[in-house]
Formats: sequence, structure tokens, C-alpha cells
Amino acid sequence: MSLVDVTAAMQRAGIRRLCAIGGDADWVWQQAARWRAELPGDWLTLSDSHELPDAVAPTALRTLLGREFQHAIFDARDGFHAEAFAALAGTLRAGSWLLLLTPAWKSWPNQPDADSLRWADVAEPIATPHFIQHLQSLMLRDPQVMLLRQHQPVRQAAGIDWPAWRCQAPQQQAQMLQQLSAMPKGVAVITAARGRGKSALAGMLAQHNQHALVTAPAKVSTDVLAAFAGEHFRFMAPDAILALESPPPAQWLIVDEAAAIPAPLLQQLVQRFPRVLLTTTVQGYEGTGRGFMLRFCATLPDVRYFQLDEPLRWSPNDPLEQWLSQALLFEDAQENRVNAEIAIYPATPQHNLPALEAGYRLLASAHYRTSPLDLRRMLDAPGMRFWLAGEAEHITGALWLVEEGGLAQPLADAVWAGYRRPRGNLVAQSLAAHAGFAEAATLRSLRISRIAVQAAKRQRGIGKTLVATARQQAQDYDYLSVSFGYTEALWQFWRACGFTLVRIGSQREASSGCYAAMAMLAITPAGSALQQQAAQRLARDWPWLQDLVDLPLVIASDANQQLNEDDEWLLAGFAWALRPFEASYAALQRLVRHSPSPLLNAILLQKQTLHDVAQHVGLNGRKALMHKLRGEVAQVLIQHDAHAADRWQQRLRSLQ
Repeated sequence: MSLVDVTAAMQRAGIRRLCAIGGDADWVWQQAARWRAELPGDWLTLSDSHELPDAVAPTALRTLLGREFQHAIFDARDGFHAEAFAALAGTLRAGSWLLLLTPAWKSWPNQPDADSLRWADVAEPIATPHFIQHLQSLMLRDPQVMLLRQHQPVRQAAGIDWPAWRCQAPQQQAQMLQQLSAMPKGVAVITAARGRGKSALAGMLAQHNQHALVTAPAKVSTDVLAAFAGEHFRFMAPDAILALESPPPAQWLIVDEAAAIPAPLLQQLVQRFPRVLLTTTVQGYEGTGRGFMLRFCATLPDVRYFQLDEPLRWSPNDPLEQWLSQALLFEDAQENRVNAEIAIYPATPQHNLPALEAGYRLLASAHYRTSPLDLRRMLDAPGMRFWLAGEAEHITGALWLVEEGGLAQPLADAVWAGYRRPRGNLVAQSLAAHAGFAEAATLRSLRISRIAVQAAKRQRGIGKTLVATARQQAQDYDYLSVSFGYTEALWQFWRACGFTLVRIGSQREASSGCYAAMAMLAITPAGSALQQQAAQRLARDWPWLQDLVDLPLVIASDANQQLNEDDEWLLAGFAWALRPFEASYAALQRLVRHSPSPLLNAILLQKQTLHDVAQHVGLNGRKALMHKLRGEVAQVLIQHDAHAADRWQQRLRSLQ
């Protein structure tokens, strides 16, 4: 059966397939060129190589979302951008081939992957054997994947008697539209995998109702919705809606890809309209919407759930979607109903890959920003540690830790001063750069990146046991740390695990809408000393930090607010290095009360905005104002103690 005949049969069956072509660069491209010549189509090509004609960089694929293509090529010879691969597959219509260009099959797992620079916190590309071997294993097991490997027999695209495709998606959409149109006041939530037509359905609702308002994380992502809404498409950004004193008149607020909007903003939006439709992708390259369902929708008082499961652009039996779902672990975590005592054990890609994959699915179900990038990091990035609860593939809890710290003292001091920001080390660097403890980056630590427990198994102590086990087995480290979007419930959990709060960020996180909080659990005496000092500094600074952080958090504050040596060293870092204004805020508040000066008075005592102060003194923007403010603080420190100021300047110059 010829390639043209097989492709025609795929078209009738409404399916798409994968063909992997591996070998020397020239040979691989020759094979791809033959396919392009034999099969008419768009042949959208994703590649960072300048040698391929009309190639689109993987990072630019988002500009093509919402469009459909016939056939595509994904160039993975230098690196495998997993999110772009998944997104490219989602643009292909029925009857399409996706050609995956790879290095020689045997050498591929050991070849440096340029994509690792995005997620592995490495200076040079590393090999990613576990992920690549995972892909290869799935390709070899799937008879629907065609393999063209140089110097090896071709696994032919054998003709298969696929049933004819009769798309049922329009009927499902019509039934759901009827239910939505008759819905009384409340919130409707539509979840669907990519390609099921949820944005189209939302657009139909807007067109049918004619009094709907649409919002989304970005207007550019609403093209499909707008096409179906037609002349009744009205869009406003989320922050623009909330900036109005009263909401614009609308019978429906339609929120496309609601999981990508910070929960506090979404909560306010939902409360302002009589009927709200939230749509979200439950799996895909952006991250899962399962966590969104669990964490946000469960808090809504009057909510109805709808699920689109019939694909719109391909058959439910589509081989490409099925293979991709396995490759990037898009399947939902399976509920484990075993009630026996739950074992806690470490896992590695080398020895526990099936269990680790089950743990990843569990983490993805609980954290809606989880994406294939996290899968790549989990399998091949250095410094990853995992603890699982359960047995085999029946995982009820998962804990993901990342090695941090161990920086040389000069580098840690440069991080403290604001001169350096090496890759990785999220909490260790933040405690140095913002909380002011360079030793946080020199000590060795493990940061808890993710933790999840199956919904049915919660409130049984599994999460606490995972944390306790990780601490007991981390004797080569000085402390455990965690960074989380602050909520009282989350802090209660970490406090119950023995953690101490050591930092609160001054900006809300874009993903959660919460302030970033950091906590630590000491293991060694050096870790205990750091934990105590950091907690004491937070307590002393908290009365001032509440100017920047709008949190009803009670921290027993230190009554001693006199300027001390620690303050002066931190202020020297602000004056003569690059320590941030927000990180220096509490020390600056103590300084202005000790030695008033014009800019400090205006900003800290009179509480004028930075914009107003800059305008008043004739400066253009925040950067110019900060430069002048640093100079003013330097003069105050010199007047206070010229000898100490000179010593500080010399030390800071040595850190550059």
C-alpha cells in the first residue's frame, strides 16, 4: 500500500500518525523532503535550524495556535521542546502525518539536548537519556508509529482497515449549548482536552445569548471564540473589568482558559456577574486544569460541570493523540483504592520509572501549572530527588525535592549584593538576595518543589510522613526549604510539618495571585542558626513590610527597631551595590528615623508614590529615582560613620 493510499485511508478514518526519521542530518532531511514531495500539504516545520526552509522556531509556535495544518515536521535533532511538540500536534487536522526528525537512533539518548538549557539549570546542554529512551520505547511498542532509521529496516506504514470517521462533536456541542442557555444564575465549568471545541462552544454561547462579555489571559488566544461569536464578540481584559466601579452589563461572563488567571482575580470576576462560564484545558502543553478544578471550582457555591470529550478535528481513536498522551503523561492519575498500610520509598528514573510516572501524573493533577517541561526536568535534570507513597504504579502521594545551595562564598556574596543570579537555587538565592543571608546559598539544602496526595487519601498524614521521611534521609544537607503562594491553609500544613516562616515576597505571584512565602526546616546546627536568624529578621521587619504586603498575617514582632550593624551592612549593599529597594525597605525605614533625608522622608514617612517623587524631583522613571536614592543613602551612611562606610565600599567592590 503506497504512502498516498495510506494517507487517504487515514483521512477517511479521521486519524493522524507519527513517523520518526532518525539518522545523519543530511539523510534525515532527504527523507523528509521526499515526503514533502509525495504528499501535498502545508508541511509546517518547527526547527531552530536555519538550514530548513520556512522553519518556525519552537518558541514562536504560540503565534500559530488556533489554526489548522495538513502535515508538519518537528526537528528534534538538536533538542526536544516537548511543549512545542504537543502544541504542533494539536494544530494538525485529520489525515495528517507528523514527521519527527531525530539523531541516529542508537546515539540519540546520549546526545546533548539543547532544550535542557531551558529546564535543567545547566550552563551547557546535557544528555537526556531517560526521557529519550521513554519516547523510543513507546515508538517501538506502537504499531501505528512508522519508523525510518538509517541503516535499519523500515517499519512500514501498513494499511489498516480503520473504520470511517463520523464526527459526533457538533451534536455534543449543541446539546451542551442548549443546557447552558437554559441555565439559571450560577457558574458553569467546561473542561476538555485540546481539540474538543470548548472555545468554539463558548463563542456559540456568546453568539446565541448576544449579551455576553468575554475575558481571557490574552486576547490573542480568543481567535476561535471570536470567530464563533461573530458580531457579538465583546472582550475586556480581567484587570480592566475589575478596575470598573460596577461591572459592565452582561448576562454572561465567559472566561476562556480560566486556569491561567490568578485565583484571587478569578474569584472577584465570578462574583460580579449573574452567570459565568469558565473553560479550561484539562491537559496539554500549558499545564493541567485538574488542579484548577480541585482548588478553585470546589470553592464555588453554585457550580455546574460539563465535559467535552468528543474530538472536533480528529477521531476519538486518533493514534497521534494516543501516543502523545502516553509520551507526555497526559492521562489522569488513577485513584488507588487499596487501604493497606502505605509504604514510603525513594524513586529514580533508573529504577522506578513506572512509579515515578504515576507520581508525575499525581503531581500534575494537583498543580495546574505542571507542564511537559516539568516531566523533562523530573526525568533528566541533575539534583532531583523523589519520595513516593504507595506501591508499584498505585501511587497515593508524591514529593519532589531539588538540590540547592553549596555555592562558593564569593559567588554567594555576589548574589547577596545583587551582582550575580546563577541558574536555579530558588529559595537559597532568594534568602541571600532578598532576606540578606549569603550563608543560605553556601549551605546545602533541598527545596520541596511539589507535593501531592490523592484526594481520597488526604487528611491521613501521608503528606506529613513524606516530608518527615525526606528530612530524616537528608542528613547530608543543612535544611529543607519550600516556596509557596501564601494562604492560611497552606501555611498551616507547612507549620504542622515543622517549618519556620523566613520570608514573604512583596509582589503577588502571577500564577497564583498570592504572595510568595518561603519556609525552612533545619537539619544541621548551621541550618538551625540560619533558620533562627532569618525568622528573627522577618519578625523585626514585619511591621514595616506590611506597607508592601497586604496579608492578614500575625507575626510576633521585635520591639527593638533601633538601627544596628546588620541594618547598616544591608544598607551599604543598597547604597553601593545592587540590593533591591523592597529587600532594603525595613532597614531604610529604620534609617530614616535615625537620620532623616529628603527622598527617604518623601517615600517612607510621607508615603508618596515612587512615581510622584520622581516627578517632583525631575527624574524620569523608577531606575533614575533608585540611582538617586542609593546616592542619598550612601551620604547618610558616610555622615554616620565615614570609616565604616569606606570599609563597606571596599568590600563591596571586591564582590563585583
